Amino acid sequence: MPSSIDKQAVKQFLMALQDSICLQLERADGAGIFKEDAWQREPGEHLSGGGRTRVMTSGNVFEQGGVNFSHVMGKQMPASATAHRPELAGRRFEAMGVSLVMHPHNPYVPTSHANVRFFIAEKEGEEPIWWFGGGFDLTPFYPFEQDCVDWHACAKNLCTPFGDGVYAEHKEWCDKYFYLPHRDETRGVGGLFFDDLNQWGFERSFNYMKTIGAGYTQAYLPIVERRKATGYGERERQFQLYRRGRYVEFNLVCDRGTLFGLQSGGRTESILMSMPPLARWEYGYQPEAGSPEAQLYDHYLKPRQW
Repeated sequence: MPSSIDKQAVKQFLMALQDSICLQLERADGAGIFKEDAWQREPGEHLSGGGRTRVMTSGNVFEQGGVNFSHVMGKQMPASATAHRPELAGRRFEAMGVSLVMHPHNPYVPTSHANVRFFIAEKEGEEPIWWFGGGFDLTPFYPFEQDCVDWHACAKNLCTPFGDGVYAEHKEWCDKYFYLPHRDETRGVGGLFFDDLNQWGFERSFNYMKTIGAGYTQAYLPIVERRKATGYGERERQFQLYRRGRYVEFNLVCDRGTLFGLQSGGRTESILMSMPPLARWEYGYQPEAGSPEAQLYDHYLKPRQW
């Protein structure tokens, strides 16, 4: 393996990032604490490795949220992966990353998701295949224009040192990825998404992943602080629970990471940590015209230039 690919440096950064994000989210909440569930797969299984699952429940601000670190190794790729990337067949692989989802109590505080990851597949006598991926996205229920503008402005500022076109490319990728085709709507107002990043070389690609991972709290926490004291009632709560159902639909039907984790024999509790603690479905729901709920559908659940 070329010495320029430093797997240990990536792992050390990811574990430190998990620590940093958890600390910042605990401070923002004011009461909630992440409880850690460290896990290790039994030796001899097809998939080995371990991780640290950290979950917060019943905080002041966050009803439930999790920040996971995992580092898993496998002897061969699952069929779902090799169907799209046949060059990975017959290679052992390692995947490591930090993934998080935060579900606030208050319907005026958006749900948020972030993920940064590194993947490498190796085979004797051949060059390794590796890439970085990640991003972050925002899922409001009662959106505020300024929050969306600020979120994307922060995302753009993080991307700018890496090239003038990076933000536009990764924003568009996010809009396309976090889309529910069976509903013909985006999951939220987007952000950044990138995958298969290796064309910049290891060091620059790693630096970009680090920048996006560390930038998540810069983008999210000011919105949390701005909206967490907004008053709400049962109507807003019920709409929040209904829209959380879309989050569940996306994760179980569309999300590649969830499908890869389950199909490769990953740890189910950690993979499904992203699910909201409560959600509901309602047959044939249509928001009342001109209502705050209709504003979400009419102006936000479609790609926009912020």
